[in-house]
Amino acid sequence: MKIEVFDLWNKIPGVCDEKPVITAYIPDKKTSNAAVVIFPGGGYHGRAPHEGKGYAEFLAQNGISAFVVDYRVAPHEFPIELLDARRAVKFVRFNAEKLGIDKNKIAVMGSSAGGHLAALVSTFTKDALLEVENDEIESENYLPDAQILCYPVIETVEPFGHIGSGKNLLGENYPQMVPEVTPDEIAAEGTPQAFIWHTFEDGAVHIANSLHYAEKLKKIGTPVELHVFPDGRHGIGLCEGDVVADCDKKMLKHNSQWSKLLLNWLKYIGF
Repeated sequence: MKIEVFDLWNKIPGVCDEKPVITAYIPDKKTSNAAVVIFPGGGYHGRAPHEGKGYAEFLAQNGISAFVVDYRVAPHEFPIELLDARRAVKFVRFNAEKLGIDKNKIAVMGSSAGGHLAALVSTFTKDALLEVENDEIESENYLPDAQILCYPVIETVEPFGHIGSGKNLLGENYPQMVPEVTPDEIAAEGTPQAFIWHTFEDGAVHIANSLHYAEKLKKIGTPVELHVFPDGRHGIGLCEGDVVADCDKKMLKHNSQWSKLLLNWLKYIGF
């Protein structure tokens, strides 16, 4: 596969000592003209490599172009993360023809807090409250065509929300701004179709996050495929490598089905 790193912005919006980048993983032999834009998890205070590079390599090995976004995290606060996510989708759309990608087949993918960001860029349709450069890339649409959510944070207040992610995202605006950035509250007609997976045993991000979001998507008429596995802790990603060295092998083998189910779903929706 070909791997190339690009600056996400020419003029970075917001006060910043960090340069957001997007890393392209282009397969040697494409089986699809779709693309997946990936936001790694990390509670909005970090970015987990196995949920970024790991996913991208898996997708590229299966013939699908993937892009990992090093979006900004705490101490940066909303709307910085959303602006980076929107820019990433626009960047791929703008470069779609050059990269052999159908600009109408772009999915976003995220795990944990990265899942919240993927869902947020799929549901938050207001202006993001911060001026950005007006270049050619910005003329593209930021709304993805599909969303892939792995054990996602959706809610950030009690009783089921992940409080840490909410506080890192919103800072001093937590919790008063929570309703504005809660995907299962703001999702509306036109929200892109979704693939979601989670485990009932997840002790960090409650299964209710995925159940409530899937229920809302169904209510507004958005197609959704949801897989819930009985066992497995939070953050197991592709169920391989050092990150799951302490996990039960039988469980990992069973839960690893999710990645094959994802490939099947992408074919099913025409990606």
